[in-house]
Amino acid sequence: MTPHDPVSKIAAAIPPDIQELCQRFQDAGHQAWVVGGAVRDVLLGRPHGDWDLASSARPEQVQACFRNVIPTGVEHGTVTVLWKGEPVEVTTFRGERGHTDGRRPDEVFFCDNITDDLSRRDFTVNALAFDPLSKQLEDPFDGQGDLQRQQIRAVREPLERFLEDGLRSMRAVRFSATLQFAIEPRTLSAIPKALEVFQKVARERVRDEFLKTLTAPKPSTALDVLRTTGMLAHICPELLQSVGCAQNSHHAHDVWNHMLHCLDVAEPTPVQRLTALLHDVAKPVTRERSDKTGDYSFYGHEKVGAGTARRWMRAYRFPNDLTDEVTHLVRHHLVAYQSLWTDAAVRRWMHRVGTEHTHALLEFARADTRAKGVPVQEDLALLDELQSRVQRELDSGTAFTLKQLAINGRDLMAELGWPPGRHIGEALQSLLEHVLDHPGDNERATLLDLANRQRNSP
Repeated sequence: MTPHDPVSKIAAAIPPDIQELCQRFQDAGHQAWVVGGAVRDVLLGRPHGDWDLASSARPEQVQACFRNVIPTGVEHGTVTVLWKGEPVEVTTFRGERGHTDGRRPDEVFFCDNITDDLSRRDFTVNALAFDPLSKQLEDPFDGQGDLQRQQIRAVREPLERFLEDGLRSMRAVRFSATLQFAIEPRTLSAIPKALEVFQKVARERVRDEFLKTLTAPKPSTALDVLRTTGMLAHICPELLQSVGCAQNSHHAHDVWNHMLHCLDVAEPTPVQRLTALLHDVAKPVTRERSDKTGDYSFYGHEKVGAGTARRWMRAYRFPNDLTDEVTHLVRHHLVAYQSLWTDAAVRRWMHRVGTEHTHALLEFARADTRAKGVPVQEDLALLDELQSRVQRELDSGTAFTLKQLAINGRDLMAELGWPPGRHIGEALQSLLEHVLDHPGDNERATLLDLANRQRNSP
């Protein structure tokens, strides 16, 4: 074996602790194979996840062999062995029959060899197993060939695989995006035929796969597959209105293709990619043609889009903090900065969008600008200029919120004898507006004097 052949490559990557664990299985009369994504990723030279095992041992036999075993999915043959302080998932060789609900098998039965176990898996690149002790690589469906061909191909009959589990269609798109592989033609053509089963999948499961797809190196290819196969119509139909929706002279692409370009150039984080996906979702419904210029305008699309984004993310039960952040960025994604802005104008913009959002907003604005498809060097330079001015204001210690004022409501009541009431909040808001224009006045004595004069003014 050469250092570069598949067997040597996998053998060199498997940690000694996993080899010792497999030896324990063998000493007890059982087989144990390393399976799943870790084997695939080692062959691709990619960072890999956990080392999962498939074994001939039944769950009760695994529990008899090891002191610390957690029955994480014992009804399906899966337990977690705590081995030298680390959890290792172990699943008994198994087969499946019937998938009435398109989600889970009607029957799970144990089998005696690794090949039968691999035959139930979704794609050939995931149907790989390696025995660390005998140094045997099991690849019954030519997953290695598909890795070399850079394609995602279903194990055996594609439509059967997709009808068994509706999420597999989404997983095909996700693996295509994350590995930057094409979907093999027969596998791709089976996806539209399984849409009825895909619709049965819980939204949370779709959300998780979709988010992994969005944060892939080039999500635009995946979005096009989702659209052409009909899956996007079930995931986020609002986006389909942007296909062919022409924009104005500031853009070279229609709304759909601008969004795809924006996805690809945005930072691969959930916040940035979701913002890229949704920032122009309302352009089709707000588009109007100007009688004067003959060009299109999209007045208020950022406000309408923020509402659409929030409803969609809530429907898919995204975490509240992620939903709030993305919605906020969609609402404020239009950054119309010009060099003639005064320092006070910069501070008011920072107050309006929130200083905690300025970095993420400017980061997205750069992606949005680069995705226009027209010369944007001047626009990018303006964003860099704004970034510098924002940082200078942050470093200066300027007050941008009521909490940063040198006084609070208790001071107004204690020092000036004001009674409680709504006027307290109104006075503090007025003082903050003043400080945004005159940051040097954010001192206790000055603000108390200003508040007193404002209250006594006619």
